[in-house]
Amino acid sequence: MVAAVLAVLATVAVAKQPTTKYDPTPHKHQPSPTQIELRRLEDLDAGIVRVPFQRSYGIVNHRIASAAAFTSGEYDAASLDSSGRGVVKIEDYQDAQYFGEISVGKSKQPFKVIFDTGSSNLWIPAPNCTGCGSHPKFREADSTTYKRGPFPGLAAQGFDLTYGSGEVKGYLGSDSVMMGGVAVNDQIFGEVYDPKGLGLAYKVGKFDGILGMAWPRISVDGIPPVFQNMVTQKDVGEPVFSFHLGKDGASGELVIGGVDKNHYSGDLHYLPLSNETYWEVELQGMSLGGKSVTNVQRAILDTGTSVLAGPTSEVEAIAKLIGAHPVLPFGPYKKEFIVPCSKLAKLPSLAITLGGKEFTLTASDYTLDIAKTECMFGFTGIDMPPEVGELWILGDVFLRKFYTVFDVGQRRVGIAQTSL
Repeated sequence: MVAAVLAVLATVAVAKQPTTKYDPTPHKHQPSPTQIELRRLEDLDAGIVRVPFQRSYGIVNHRIASAAAFTSGEYDAASLDSSGRGVVKIEDYQDAQYFGEISVGKSKQPFKVIFDTGSSNLWIPAPNCTGCGSHPKFREADSTTYKRGPFPGLAAQGFDLTYGSGEVKGYLGSDSVMMGGVAVNDQIFGEVYDPKGLGLAYKVGKFDGILGMAWPRISVDGIPPVFQNMVTQKDVGEPVFSFHLGKDGASGELVIGGVDKNHYSGDLHYLPLSNETYWEVELQGMSLGGKSVTNVQRAILDTGTSVLAGPTSEVEAIAKLIGAHPVLPFGPYKKEFIVPCSKLAKLPSLAITLGGKEFTLTASDYTLDIAKTECMFGFTGIDMPPEVGELWILGDVFLRKFYTVFDVGQRRVGIAQTSL
């Protein structure tokens, strides 16, 4: 079984970190350092919209690579709940990546996107995309509300992103965008015509684009993010969105404009943001079986990253503590680890301290059962450039267990135990 897992891993295109420099000023607009990792019940009075999620599985850390590994399911069409208001159901596949459906333009053309709190831009395939495989291309001519750039006031007019494996090139357009029944008008987004920087993973993956939900400061070209425009246009009752990520075949949901109390137990524990770029908070500690395993003091909550990602040296030390070993002894696979599933019952829990409260992950939480006998260690090494500094990315391994509220209005994050 291990050989089968390794054979899949060997075919995955792995993207490396971008080299763009980090500048905390609001005048600089750049991709998130995690961006390359490719990743309704409606109460009209409250302005709450729920976008249910299901999962697509990838066994490596990068958003791009993980979509290539095991995605094969087809999507259900949008359906209605008992109230008849916009539940978007999405096929699930394992426990690593989460994406849902949006529609763009007057004709409401559907696209499957990763709702990514680690980046801030929306992009979809352009009509003239030459390497988009079977992904649907945006039909500009079908939408009377579509506009092509240039657009006044932007830092740039192109939409070019640099990934470790190459460039993604596009141009800018604008149109209406709807997710979960909430529509925003005149949203500027990228239309990608050359996605070669995403590699094979994009061609075979089931996601068509990415919808970033981080802060405007890291938006490429200074484009206002979709949710910010929803708030500005008063399309939502509250400047809040929240994630419940499903597990073991269950759907999850993204709530636009509020919180669903049915999906968590106890009280939400709120943390102030330490930086309005990513959803970054102070990391006060991380311990494995009571032993401290990090000196890092910053963490990002990122729905677009499937695992926990931290400095390579710290991840290697944690892997050693539990007896995990690299998938392969060379290349990017040295940063991916596996552990015998039979050992899980004896492995210690991981405690992550945020805002004075410990959030605990068991061994079953921080591993992924990919081959019954071998479990993927839900960590990967990622070394940020000096300009960004060391940090931990709390991806889906963490967010699956803890319901998370992203409060734009009060610049904070709320976390509570998920209840299924």
